[in-house]
Amino acid sequence: MLTSLAPTLTYLGYVDQARTRAAEAVSEARKLGHAFTLAYALVQSCFVSWISRDSPDEAHRHANEMLTLAEEHNFPYYVAWGMIHRGWSLAALGQGQEGITLLRRGLSMVHATGTVSNTSDVFIKLAEAHARLGQRVETLNCLDEAAQIIEALDERYHEAELHRLRGDLTMAKADCAAAEHNYRQALAVAERQGAKLMELRAATNLASLWRDQGKRAEARDLLAPIYGWFTEGFDTLDLKQAKSLLDELAQ
Repeated sequence: MLTSLAPTLTYLGYVDQARTRAAEAVSEARKLGHAFTLAYALVQSCFVSWISRDSPDEAHRHANEMLTLAEEHNFPYYVAWGMIHRGWSLAALGQGQEGITLLRRGLSMVHATGTVSNTSDVFIKLAEAHARLGQRVETLNCLDEAAQIIEALDERYHEAELHRLRGDLTMAKADCAAAEHNYRQALAVAERQGAKLMELRAATNLASLWRDQGKRAEARDLLAPIYGWFTEGFDTLDLKQAKSLLDELAQ
């Protein structure tokens, strides 16, 4: 229950509570001394770090532990996810190409188990890693793969992030109209799902676009009430970026 609650709280915008629940889940799993349960708890802890864009260092440690545990007990599915989360953490730590290699290896191993569910977020992780390296075509291909899985499985927990990343990609081409369209889609999906963290992330990007277009009042009016909803998680990247932008728009 704790492993399911932690990512749910993250999406809903209760990041500090999510971190606490994820840590409790790992602690409880260690007390149980049950390898499969611990592997699952470590997976979900890494997932919370990814959703919240926390420092990847802890996720890297958990991914390495998960990988060692899964290999020792012959859990091929969790070997794959250990590889995936290690790859994501390495890419986030600046080792982009090595991270991409591990992400793709882990994805291949997941597919080898016959699994398709939950792979949309692997393609989003890959898209993020390629984007950091400026690899636009590869980024777009990964987002297209994620979109196909989301539609085929109705697996929509990261649909808002898909639209937001597409917005970033079109912004990089200076296509402001397309970027705004994608950011608005991300906002609409996040609002419908009650995913406040994803709503804030998309609103920050759209407000940044409007600021650059001279629409400072509109940007502030969009972002301020969403940021004002939050009562915790102020040390996260998303809230720091939103606060910095609001401070700039207030000048």
